[in-house]
Amino acid sequence: MKRSVLGLLLVGLVCGCSEKKESGAKAPTRVKTETVAMSTGESGQHYVGIVEEREATAVSFTGMGVVRRMLVSEGQSVSRGQLIAVMDDTQARNLLSGAEAQMAQANDALQRYQMLHDNGSLPEAQWVEIQSKVAQAKSQLEVAKKNLADCRLVAPVSGIIGHKQVGAGETAMPSQAVVSVLDISTVKVKVSVPEAEVSAIRPNTSSRIQVDALGRSYEGGRIEKGVVADALTHTYDIFIHVPNSDRRLLPGMVASVQFTGLAKQSAEHVMTLPVTAVQKKADGSLFVWTVDKDSTAHRILVGIGETEGNRIVVTSGVTTGQRVITEGYQKLSEGTRVVF
Repeated sequence: MKRSVLGLLLVGLVCGCSEKKESGAKAPTRVKTETVAMSTGESGQHYVGIVEEREATAVSFTGMGVVRRMLVSEGQSVSRGQLIAVMDDTQARNLLSGAEAQMAQANDALQRYQMLHDNGSLPEAQWVEIQSKVAQAKSQLEVAKKNLADCRLVAPVSGIIGHKQVGAGETAMPSQAVVSVLDISTVKVKVSVPEAEVSAIRPNTSSRIQVDALGRSYEGGRIEKGVVADALTHTYDIFIHVPNSDRRLLPGMVASVQFTGLAKQSAEHVMTLPVTAVQKKADGSLFVWTVDKDSTAHRILVGIGETEGNRIVVTSGVTTGQRVITEGYQKLSEGTRVVF
């Protein structure tokens, strides 16, 4: 009986040690991979762009006052001359009434002195003074009318309402933007291009623009090139004009841009990988992480060629069909087991 109990204890101890050993095994590291394949250099360069309005016009009152009504909302289409906002015009109306009274008084004086002047019984200096008062009253009346008209804010151009900065009941300051009117009949897609590639882009370089938010692609038009590089990234801003007659393209939308006009003329087959998949060792040599048949990761030295957008040509080190790790390589060491 004692031997049987002892045997069971030994079996339990062995099984417990075995389970502990298995549970202590390191789990494989999860990664993303890409199978190396040959491709041609005819696809063109790809970049990420942002849709911008063709022109933005800030609309503001010329004087200070309380906004009584706002007649538009953000995103609303407006036509040139359409009423946007109304300011409290009590003071402007009072000033206009005073100016009209002065104008009437000046005209009355002019009529009464007209007869004396025609009879030659009014000194010329006094007649000139009366005419000057009439001219001053007329000028003040025109100013008062303009001040009253300026209490109504109208759209100077057609477009859509962008950011609304002042609401009803708030005080608008002179020249403070109340709203912005965006002209999106034509939009511009802004792309940042590395300085090594910007010289190849011409005003007539063809491009294809994909906007995932709309599920549509567009043919790019005329191109404008910035002349000042970003100090940190050493990139230049490129602006691609795109017709937008249906006004579906809106400022802020993200677009994928392909400069098809930069495509290589030859049909040479090359191997490319994401730029981020190529790593650098301390001695300056370049390598990628590959996955072997037993699902283990290994470093392989590679040679590289020119970049094509966010991809780079690999000239040596890997072969077609080989699986290269593109994400998750930060936790890898030689021989690490991976899953993908």
